[in-house]
Parts: sequence; structure tokens; C-alpha cells
Amino acid sequence: MKIITYNLNGIRSAMTKGLLDWVKATDADVLCFQEIKADHSVDLSAFRALGYDYWLFPAEKKGYSGTAIFSKVKPVHVETGTGMSDYDREGRVIRADFPSFSVMCVYMPSGSSGEDRQAFKFKWMDDFFPYAQEMKKKFPKLIICGDYNICHRPIDIHNPKSNAKSSGFLPEEREWMEKFFSNGYLDAFRLFNQEPHHYTWWSYRAGARGKNLGWRIDYQAVTEAMQQDLVRCVILPDAKHSDHCPVLLEVHI
Repeated sequence: MKIITYNLNGIRSAMTKGLLDWVKATDADVLCFQEIKADHSVDLSAFRALGYDYWLFPAEKKGYSGTAIFSKVKPVHVETGTGMSDYDREGRVIRADFPSFSVMCVYMPSGSSGEDRQAFKFKWMDDFFPYAQEMKKKFPKLIICGDYNICHRPIDIHNPKSNAKSSGFLPEEREWMEKFFSNGYLDAFRLFNQEPHHYTWWSYRAGARGKNLGWRIDYQAVTEAMQQDLVRCVILPDAKHSDHCPVLLEVHI
């Protein structure tokens, strides 16, 4: 199965930039979208024509945040939310359970807009870590994919020195990622690729994408129990429907 995570920065906007043609050509089994910025009124019938059923978890605030899962394989169950209202109001987590594994699509908060949102992000980190540990017990074969809004290590950001005090690369955030990837979850991309200069997000400013001055903040995290099922994990930088690009995970399960 091919599973893609992709922060679309607005599903309507991405569709005007050729998203549907790309989805058809890529032919993934499961698509996990973040920051859809849309509710159930959006017309997504074109995805059904490509063979996908879909489940949306929009934010209460219009045109903001939100997650979605599109799948050609019918899940046994789809769960929206975490039961933690602060995050569920923003549509940050949706999970699809299949017979032999589960996929959780997550849009973690950004703290770049100011101190209040950075504090919200730190609270999320404190709350999401034990939640992820509980989910791992309940679903031993679990993928937690999405936009984490954190670069794990210096190799994951184009200029670690100048960004040392930037939200998304703060010491506390990096320590959290180290803890996350040391307690039962694996960074699937790094299992296959240890090279630098692989990023998933670029600023719209100063031609950053053309110069590949980016950040790797989108991940396919898998439980240790899934490691034997992994075939490959690759970043797809040629997909340009957003300021992010997709990450593809292929599993044999």
C-alpha cells in the first residue's frame, strides 16, 4: 500500500494547481491531507471519480486548519479527534483503522505567529506524547503521519545556526522529537535516507524553494512493530500544489 501525507495549505487552492491530476498519476491507496481549510460543503466529487472515499475533520473556525483522509481501501473505522477539545476544535487529528494497521493524520500546531500559539504548541506537545503512547498500545501497527511543524535535527533544516531560536527548531521542540522517536516510533524517511538537503516545506519568500532553502517538518512516523513492513519512504519535492510537498510511504502489509 502507498500512503501519502501532504499539507495542502488549502484543498481548494491545491485543486486549482493540478492536485487532481497529480493524485490520479500517483495512484496512492491512502492520502492524508492537512490544513485543508475547508468544511463538508467543499465539492470533492472529483476524488470519488478517482476511486476515493473521504472523511474530513474541519476546524470550527472557517478556512482554518483541518485534516482529511482519502482512501481507495475501505477502513474498518474512522475516528475524528482525540477527545481533547482544545485540539479537536481545530480539526487536528483523524485516524483510519484498517484490518492490519492504522493511519493517523495529524496537523500539529505552529508557534510561529506569536507567544500565545507557541504556548499552545508546547501544551499540545505535553498532551500528544502520552496520547501517542496510548494509541501505540491500542494499535501496535500505527502510522502517525502529517505536518509536525518541527525539524528534528540540524540535518533537517537549511540553516540550523540562524534558526536556533525559531519556532519549529527550538531546543524544547527538538528534544520532544528526540523523545518521540526514542519511545516506540521511528522516522520512516530516515530509515531509508540519511542524506542532507531533503526538505518538505519552503517559505514563499526570497525564492526559497528554487534554492532548496527548506525545512523537513512533515513526517511518516511508524511504530517499531511496523518496521519489517516498510518498503520505502520518499519525499516528493516535484509536487508543487502547496508550500509543502508530500511524503510517500510504501508498506507491504
